[in-house]
Amino acid sequence: MSKRIWSIRRILLTALVVSMTLLSSISVAIISHQAINSYQTLASSEIKYWANIVSNESQDYIQNAARQALKDNLSISEQIPNLSYLHLYRVNPETEALELFYSYKRNERRSAIPEKSQEVDKLLTPKINANDLEYMQAIEVDGSTIGYVYIQSNTEYLNALSTQLIMISVVVVVVMIIIAILLALRLERVLTAPFPTLTNIMQVTARQKNFQEQCPDMPYLEADMLARNINILFSRVEKHISQLDAAEQQSIEHSQELEDKINQRTVALKESNQELLSTLEKLHQFQGQLVESEKMASLGDMVAGVAHEVNTPIGLGVTASTLLADRLAEIKRAFEDKTLKSSQLKKFLHDGSENIAIIYRNLNRAADLISSFKQVAVDQSSEEVRSFDVKELFNEVFITLGPKLHSLPYVIDIDCPDNLTIASKPGPINQIVINLIMNSIIHGFDGRDEGRISISVMQLGNQLNMQFSDDGVGVNESIKNKVFEPFTTTKRGEGGSGLGLHLVYNLVTQALGGTITLTSEVGHGVNIEINFPID
Repeated sequence: MSKRIWSIRRILLTALVVSMTLLSSISVAIISHQAINSYQTLASSEIKYWANIVSNESQDYIQNAARQALKDNLSISEQIPNLSYLHLYRVNPETEALELFYSYKRNERRSAIPEKSQEVDKLLTPKINANDLEYMQAIEVDGSTIGYVYIQSNTEYLNALSTQLIMISVVVVVVMIIIAILLALRLERVLTAPFPTLTNIMQVTARQKNFQEQCPDMPYLEADMLARNINILFSRVEKHISQLDAAEQQSIEHSQELEDKINQRTVALKESNQELLSTLEKLHQFQGQLVESEKMASLGDMVAGVAHEVNTPIGLGVTASTLLADRLAEIKRAFEDKTLKSSQLKKFLHDGSENIAIIYRNLNRAADLISSFKQVAVDQSSEEVRSFDVKELFNEVFITLGPKLHSLPYVIDIDCPDNLTIASKPGPINQIVINLIMNSIIHGFDGRDEGRISISVMQLGNQLNMQFSDDGVGVNESIKNKVFEPFTTTKRGEGGSGLGLHLVYNLVTQALGGTITLTSEVGHGVNIEINFPID
């Protein structure tokens, strides 16, 4: 809402008219009040005067009770101006009651008024009513009251005087308002005379933006001070514009230089970004290769373990078959030479049965190992969902890691319910378990002669919960928050790639769609909790 702005003319007109109206009204009201009071005082004095004359002329008649003589001789009633009624009251000597002794009314058409004998106390001072003035005065002889005179005069002339006075007052107020308006208009023309000139100069200056224009001298001090200040403002604006032009020119030059620098740096930044993108792409390729190498290293460990495990039963089978072949050759020669004895044949049959049993057991053992290796290898190379027994899966993993674990003084405990069959991806689970076990052996038990790894598996609703913990050296605080990041290792320069736990993190979060958290204190081992959805 915009603020209401008043003009000087309106302010002057309002101020002068209001002030002159108030002053004249107050003055006229005071004068009129004083004049009316004067009229009323004069009328009261006049009625007292005539009451005193009537009292002097009538006291002998009242004292002698000459009522008829009073009527015949009292002529003063005709001389009293504005008289309406005249009563003379006589005090009865016997009853001391007031009695109407004489009554007069100037206009015979008027009706008589009631007696005023009961209103003596109220009328001992002149009483001005709406249209009349009443007064009673005691008639005394030798200090005793013998009666009262009552006079009622008409006050229409007072009302006429008051009305006339009010009309004169109104005329005076109107004349004063007219004078105030004329004075305000004159003052407005005098006061606002410089402003059109100043306004025109400022409009022309603003339109042409020529602040070298100067305001002329003004006819009075305030306007002249305003004009001088406007001239000072124009000078400062002109100076400021010059400074702004110079600064703008300097800014344009500086902007051009800055733009050139930005262009140069943009080109350099583009080249650097291109190099960085190329390096990053190579880094991703190298990271992928390292991850695949880590997977192949894990598979290689399994192959080495299985080869060692398979080599034993096959070697025993080869030894038993070789021994059986030697025995068979001896029996054959003895048979051809016809020197074969029954005891020799009996021993051959006994030894042959034992050797065949040895060969059979060891070939079965090798077949089981190869089958387990094949299943683990298939699972590691595949991320297909299938149903499997979790405990059997862990047993197959431990078989593949058997040769490596047999040579180490570490204990692995597993707590997994029997017949826990789930539908998930066994391959990533194999790799997760192998990498966690190898990470504890390489980092957690480094330089230690003993250690314990605990793996606990349970089903929580539609999730499989796996708790992996060891009592190793733990994880240092400086790298605990980034152990799952690629290339984070404490064995840099000693063969550690820093991709083991990163591979575990990717397998849990991406291949299995689960979560993994690690808690550890230095010297108190590590605990890793893994949760992923299952069917």
